[in-house]
Amino acid sequence: MTSELHYKSNLRDVEFNLFEVQEIQRDVLGRGPFAEMDEATARETLRAYELFCRTELAKSYAQADREPLKLDVETGSVTLPSCLSETYQHWYDQGWNLLGLPTHMGGTGAPPSINWAAFEFGAGANANLMFYLFGAFLSRAIDELATPSQKARYVQNMIDRRWGGTMVLTEADAGSDVGSARAKARHLHDDVWEIEGVKRFITNGDFDTVENVVHLVLARPEGAGPGTKGLSLFIVPKFWVHEDGSLGERNGAYCTNIEKKMGIKGSATCEMTFGERIPARGLLVGEVHDGIRQMFRVIEHARMSVGIKSMATLSTGYLNALAYTRDRVQGGDLAQAMEKNSPRVRIIAHPDVRRMLMQQKSTAEGLRALAHFAASIQDRIELEGGAKAPSAKHLDRLNDLLLPMVKGYSSEKAFELLSVSLQCFGGSGYTQDYPMEQYMRDQRIDSLYEGTTHIQALDLLFRKIAKDNGATLQGLLGQIQATLDGNEGGDALANERAAVAKAVANTQAMLGALLGKMGESLYHVGLHGNRVLFALSETVIGWLLVRHAAIALSKRDGAHEDDKHFYDGKVASARFFCAEVLPMLQSSRKIVEQSVLDVMTLDERAFG
Repeated sequence: MTSELHYKSNLRDVEFNLFEVQEIQRDVLGRGPFAEMDEATARETLRAYELFCRTELAKSYAQADREPLKLDVETGSVTLPSCLSETYQHWYDQGWNLLGLPTHMGGTGAPPSINWAAFEFGAGANANLMFYLFGAFLSRAIDELATPSQKARYVQNMIDRRWGGTMVLTEADAGSDVGSARAKARHLHDDVWEIEGVKRFITNGDFDTVENVVHLVLARPEGAGPGTKGLSLFIVPKFWVHEDGSLGERNGAYCTNIEKKMGIKGSATCEMTFGERIPARGLLVGEVHDGIRQMFRVIEHARMSVGIKSMATLSTGYLNALAYTRDRVQGGDLAQAMEKNSPRVRIIAHPDVRRMLMQQKSTAEGLRALAHFAASIQDRIELEGGAKAPSAKHLDRLNDLLLPMVKGYSSEKAFELLSVSLQCFGGSGYTQDYPMEQYMRDQRIDSLYEGTTHIQALDLLFRKIAKDNGATLQGLLGQIQATLDGNEGGDALANERAAVAKAVANTQAMLGALLGKMGESLYHVGLHGNRVLFALSETVIGWLLVRHAAIALSKRDGAHEDDKHFYDGKVASARFFCAEVLPMLQSSRKIVEQSVLDVMTLDERAFG
């Protein structure tokens, strides 16, 4: 196995989601902010980017894992493996940073659905590198949140001069409890503040490939109240940026440690110290102290990114496993097990291997369908004028509801099934001859990034469902019911529609049981929130896969030979998921309904 060949994309399924399911060529492209992109351009762009990721970005994936990062403690500068630096510059040289930017920033004006499709290719090919490209997105966030003078200092510089960017939230003593953060901000003059404090787990807090790194930092102004409401957001650069946009002196934002990690070793996870050696100056973002709301614009993007990274890793893991099972010859056909001289077969002929392959295929396609469904909602939000537009409020709430599923469920399920991908290789998958061992190490972080899985579950239940008394959830379930009532797929998918209907009933029963038990104790939610997050995610995925299967059935007969096999695979994915995954929601329902608090009343010494 060579590093250039590790990444296997599923461009066909991406195009199926975009142009056959969501039909963005009809409803999105050529309209509003996406007026300058048509279907031909979108397809050409995606195909070119997929090729670039598969043949260029993927080259440094394995090498960056094995060539260590270096920190100069005196200067606080991190040196990247040369292969990553070269790939970073190559990405910019090809102009791919413009793909995610709107036209008024000099970008292509692609809709979110196209941008997220492209992100899958990059994350699957080289997740280490994709983190370093965060500055391209951060320029857009600053363009949306900052004052005109702040935009003039930063936005074009970040685009033209390829500056890096980070989001800086976590502190060692606070962890995921962001409201406990103690980093301080002291007002100097105008929008200039001085920041003091230490932040931890800051992805790519410093790297030598760029002349400047721009940090978006949450800190508490002197006199501000406790909790998240007391936090403000500041633009804090590595090198000060003058009002005319020129680069100034070194600022007091230093990397003081690089974490030693089990995976994504090419990504510098930094401890960042502000104001210890020299003052760390920053600009208050916008004209208001509204830090946590402003930062959530960035956090939501990061959560979607993590979910898609997980899906992309599972997808390439599955496709690598599929290729191996088609090539590896071992054992005889189980149906001829009693015949001593039966011929040896490729392992894809073995029932257990086929079961494992369908587990991976159906879930990888389901996670992609979920991500594209969320992206299609984001398309519609931008067409309506943005999340603040009154006509987009219901869409914004639906997007919020989907994000814990995209991030929380995808990150958990991908790791579970990457172990199945590994199993398909047998002992060979445990070696560096194949990419599986690195995939598993690099993906494991995804259930921890941007809020652990249980934080996603609590966010889903307490914020996303409860904040409008379940109205958005009922709207989503109404869409699922419309598919069931519409008899999509006809008799050929009758069993699958019935399985989705049962999944809806089981998920609603779980939610109802938890609601009833909350009167006794919120511990019930703590014990079973993840179970509900998974059940709702699987119900939505089952529905999406049935919709995909119905479309595939309608197109199969007139299709070319390759497409016929593709469409057969879409139907097979829906059937497998509905038969093998959705029935397990019944047992989850019983566990939630019978929930007791024994584990919470147990003396902790009994755990020892």
